[in-house]
Amino acid sequence: MSLAEFFWQGDALARAVALLLLTMSVASWVVILWKSWLLHRASTDVARCIAAFWQSASVTLARQNIQAFDREALILPMLDATRIEPTHTLADAVERPHQLTRLLRNALHAALTRLQHGQVLLATVGATAPFVGLLGTVWGIYHALISIANAGQVTIDKISGPVGESLIMTAAGLIVAIPAVLAYNVLGRSITRIEAELEGFARDLRELMGSATAPA
Repeated sequence: MSLAEFFWQGDALARAVALLLLTMSVASWVVILWKSWLLHRASTDVARCIAAFWQSASVTLARQNIQAFDREALILPMLDATRIEPTHTLADAVERPHQLTRLLRNALHAALTRLQHGQVLLATVGATAPFVGLLGTVWGIYHALISIANAGQVTIDKISGPVGESLIMTAAGLIVAIPAVLAYNVLGRSITRIEAELEGFARDLRELMGSATAPA
């Protein structure tokens, strides 16, 4: 029996489960491919931006030098955060080092949020897809047993066929979940590495801009 025949012979719930698994698979693979490309580019850009920054004669020149490299806007927002302008609010009552800490922390959190996009979907697919497939299997076995009971004749061949076809849903759930789980772990390690580089740069930038001798 082909997959199309298996799909169309099922009832509404079985078809809904199959479509849900297909949607989860397509969504997870789109995220996997997109995140792999984005994180590879971000890792390269962050390394080039940090190197270009420390090789510049001033912060202003550094900002100009890294504009072409920072395609994911991970470093430039931190440099912009160091431009402390008077706002006549409670923020002005805090000393400059503390203001830098707060502004750089906000910029860092915004950058990390962009890097984390899609991770929740991969985690959700990896955790729920096997159970969605199991639901389809249980429902398929239930209908198969009802059909066999109505036929009035129980033989091994009549049981093994429908039950085996129903188990396809469990296999489909695992096929959807396994790539999502693996990608979540692999991409998570890449995000952690980039996060460590950004946090280190933010600390160094705070120390530099908090110094009275920092070149503008």
